[in-house]
Amino acid sequence: MLLTLLRAKIHGAIVTQANRDYVGSITIDKELLKKSGLLAGEKVLVADIHNGVRFETYIITGPAKSGIIGINGAAAHLVKPGDKLIIMAFALLTPEEAARHAAEVLVLDSANAVVQQFKLHSSGE
Repeated sequence: MLLTLLRAKIHGAIVTQANRDYVGSITIDKELLKKSGLLAGEKVLVADIHNGVRFETYIITGPAKSGIIGINGAAAHLVKPGDKLIIMAFALLTPEEAARHAAEVLVLDSANAVVQQFKLHSSGE
């Protein structure tokens, strides 16, 4: 049996651009990717805190230290610049792996700078 657990999360990311004419994906600042452990090409679930919309897409790398959170392609119809997002990636783990797993969580400010970083342990500790 495999369990689906949160692997990485960026909370409070502010949309800096929405480009409908781009070929899909979410653009995330390279430094945020590095700190969160998220990877270019990785599938993510994105939740818009302002309007409740959720969608899946994949990550592309944006310039380091730019603060960019860009929603591209069809998903750009679902958000607008200034919206606050939660970006989540998940992993399939065995129960044994899940018992020792800890997700990396970043909390961002209004300029998409990290204000808090912590591990969310599946054990609840």
